[in-house]
Amino acid sequence: MDTLGALEHDLDVLRAEWSGALPAFGAHSGDAQAEVEQLSDAGLVRVTDRLARLRRDADALLTRVAAEVARRSGPEYGEAGLAKAHGFHNPVRLVAAATGGSRGDAARLVAVGVATAERQSFSGERLPSRHPHVAGAVAAGRLSVDAASAITSMLDRVAMRADPTLADATESALVGLACRVPLEVLHRGVREAEARLDADGVEPREEQLRAERSLTIREDGNGLVHLHARLDPESAAPVKAAIEALVGDALRRRDRGRAAPAVDDTRTIPQVQADAIAAICRHALGCEQTIAPLAKASVIVRMDLDTLRDGIGHARIDGIDQPISAGTARRMSADAELIPAVFGGDSLPLDLGRGARLFTRAQRLALGERDGGCASCGQNIGYVDAHHIRWWERDTGPTDLSNGVMLCSFCHHRIHREGWDIRATRTEVWFIPPPHVDPDQRPRLGGRARFELDPASGEAAA
Repeated sequence: MDTLGALEHDLDVLRAEWSGALPAFGAHSGDAQAEVEQLSDAGLVRVTDRLARLRRDADALLTRVAAEVARRSGPEYGEAGLAKAHGFHNPVRLVAAATGGSRGDAARLVAVGVATAERQSFSGERLPSRHPHVAGAVAAGRLSVDAASAITSMLDRVAMRADPTLADATESALVGLACRVPLEVLHRGVREAEARLDADGVEPREEQLRAERSLTIREDGNGLVHLHARLDPESAAPVKAAIEALVGDALRRRDRGRAAPAVDDTRTIPQVQADAIAAICRHALGCEQTIAPLAKASVIVRMDLDTLRDGIGHARIDGIDQPISAGTARRMSADAELIPAVFGGDSLPLDLGRGARLFTRAQRLALGERDGGCASCGQNIGYVDAHHIRWWERDTGPTDLSNGVMLCSFCHHRIHREGWDIRATRTEVWFIPPPHVDPDQRPRLGGRARFELDPASGEAAA
């Protein structure tokens, strides 16, 4: 297919989908808004998919063009460089002016274009891209610019210290992950991969984040006080745990399964969080009694036993995506109660069978280690609950790890409403879509295992 062939093909398919989604009779023509409103539900979804594909293919070509603009605007060209010759300080500003987007978006276009472009040797020989897996996925329209930027920028940061073979396997696995999950989940995978590729770099990155911490307080003209905090993971962990404990307690009190309160709680989640901060600060200023939900709140740090012993590697704080160094994890264990991610054994009965309906704290910790939050969408672990896969009453499902899964409220209701099936082991969770979502019912890997790499093949665990 020629350079513009992909875009022409996308337009042909889009026209066909658009026409097929309109009613056979009485359709308005020439009025885009009127036609969109008449698209059938299934047709609207297909049109959305084709427009997204067209956008990705256009962005793929735009990255190549942006990279060439940057090359012709290099410092070696001086004032005769392409950008300066057209009145722009640098190529990013030229691209931003052309797209009407921000300089940040333009910089990503340039960076992805440079990172995925073919190279040329001193003899003029064409060499493959530095990141062939990303380049192939971008060219095929499977990867967005934002996803490609997240992967390539991380790989470039660790290139001098990472093992090349492992870096190549990681790139392939992250591309596979990016094609299956939202960008927010991909960012979690990229952070985890960076910690594995560059174990020695976790602590320096941590120090940089700590140096950038800040809290600003200002009052606006309407009398509202604005707090803007930027916290490193270690500083944020107790703040986040305390706020989420109070928010979770408030949400549980709204449960209509219990007696309704005399006055309905109509606060939004942001309002509940604001009230939680105020309650914590009032307590710190002189309250002699512990706020009940905070008495149960813990900062949970998860790491391998070898990491705890040797101080080499990285750890994770529940609810925070950014990995922390082993040294920080060990320091946190000295300052507060450390709940180690070592589960099972005689002391923790994790398989309760039909002897108990509710999952124990130990079981929830084990499920949190396996699922890393909502096993489906990746929602923060502070906003998920442990649920029976096979229902306790209807299916006589046991309260065991293989029958438990961590889900947010939205995914929990959607899975039951649409008829998804879930299969779980002690280490993995698989979601099997109903036929109307995927006629082949291909299982989709969820939980933390989606971020794991197979050392033998370099592929993602899925």
